[in-house]
Amino acid sequence: MARLRRTPPFLVILALALAVVPGIVLAQEEAAAPSGPGLEPVFLRLRYGVAIRSGEQVDTGPGLTYSGLTPNDLEAWAVFYGLGPEWLGAQLRLQREGFTLNREADRVTGGSLWRLSLGAVARRQLGPIVGELGVGYGFAQLPAFGVSSAASPVFQRGGRHAALLGGRLRFPIFQRVTGEVRAELPLSLAAQLPAAEGASSSGFGAGAAVRIPVRQVGRWMGSAVVDYQFVHDSLKADSAVSSGQTLQRVGLALEFSWLDASVAAAQRLGQMGSLALQVVDAETKAPLAGAQVALVVKGTTQAPRAVDAKGQVVELELEPGEVVAQVSAEGYEPVVGRVTVAAGERATLELQAHKQAPTLGGLKITVVDNRSNKPLVDAPVVVNGKELRTNAAGLVSVGNLAVGPVMVRVSAPEFQPVEEAAVVIGGKESEMSVPLTPIKRLGYATISGTVRSTRQGRPLVATLVIPSAKVRTRTDAQGAFALKLKPGTHRITISAKGHLTQVKSVTVRDGEQAIFNVDLFPRGR
Repeated sequence: MARLRRTPPFLVILALALAVVPGIVLAQEEAAAPSGPGLEPVFLRLRYGVAIRSGEQVDTGPGLTYSGLTPNDLEAWAVFYGLGPEWLGAQLRLQREGFTLNREADRVTGGSLWRLSLGAVARRQLGPIVGELGVGYGFAQLPAFGVSSAASPVFQRGGRHAALLGGRLRFPIFQRVTGEVRAELPLSLAAQLPAAEGASSSGFGAGAAVRIPVRQVGRWMGSAVVDYQFVHDSLKADSAVSSGQTLQRVGLALEFSWLDASVAAAQRLGQMGSLALQVVDAETKAPLAGAQVALVVKGTTQAPRAVDAKGQVVELELEPGEVVAQVSAEGYEPVVGRVTVAAGERATLELQAHKQAPTLGGLKITVVDNRSNKPLVDAPVVVNGKELRTNAAGLVSVGNLAVGPVMVRVSAPEFQPVEEAAVVIGGKESEMSVPLTPIKRLGYATISGTVRSTRQGRPLVATLVIPSAKVRTRTDAQGAFALKLKPGTHRITISAKGHLTQVKSVTVRDGEQAIFNVDLFPRGR
């Protein structure tokens, strides 16, 4: 028998990929809570790999044996659930096997072999394990050679139509990494070999895979799959011709799953962490109801949330990492706290808020008569430009004053006005008493002045007559005079020799000292 073998360097590349890729994918995953395989309504698996094949064809000639490795082993596998009951679905599977027969470095013959299967599938979840049973139709192209000669074999294809029975078990391995084992048994309905009138076929397949989730977006999950499959097929014609092969398929696959809503939520929670936060008064340790909390996660500030009556707020879904909590409450200093949230765990944080130092205060002013200490009613009080009046108790209160000194001006009829400085203390109402002193009554006012001529401004000896006060007096040689008058309005007549007489009106108050200068015009000649 002739023996042809092909062992390409792709085997080395595949071995390295199988060793490195799972480690890379696991390194990308964050810690998550353990999770079973779940019940995906839809999944699609796309695989690329190599096939390690060994087989023989026996006929009336010398026959042919072959073994080796071929690349470009492809598979697309799709499963859909929910077409009727949620446990019942359909599946479609398409596989392409590359086949190349070489002698040394020279290609002798080759081609592609296809497998197609479709049918119904049912599943059941038992705890963390999901079991699937399938039944359907399968077609497989199997290798055959038209000339049984070691020198010039010609690649042809045999075929098998079969009813397929299959099963698959999926189970958790570590965290969110899952495994599966599967088996398939074709029950031949019809088979053929090239140039043979009739044929029969048998075989079986078994496989295993490890699925490593890479990324989840909403209900979509993308996974990397390391897949292995063992297949044995045989074809036997009614004549003496028979062909058989053993196939080991190894490959890497991308799997896209549309997760069940509850599973997606559970897996998302497994990837996320949570935070229980409480805000309390730093002095009393009592819960600070009404405080506002804003969380900063991954540099993004969330909208503020109010704590409950216990001063608490719970965030159920947070990305793992450092979370900054910003707390604000009326009458309290802002508080900032930090906590690290781990995936699948709940972090706790207590923030203590300190009361703000008051920035405003009040002032209560009492206005009294300093002789009797009795309150002065309706006395004007001016504080920071705002005028108020005392009540029946002589009191006036002013609020919302800035902390620090403030000027207070108090006045009242018949009393001397007073201006004093008061100090406003934050958060308190300061008190001050302002005693007013009555104005002394002298009973008269004093007016004084000088009488001069408009000609060169020389002083005049003039006569001043005030009928209302029954006063008649003369100025001295310098034209000066000084008079004491009762408070009120008086008419004064001023006359001097050679000058026109003038009449002036003047009003004076008790105790006032007024200046009264007069200029007289000379008479014309």
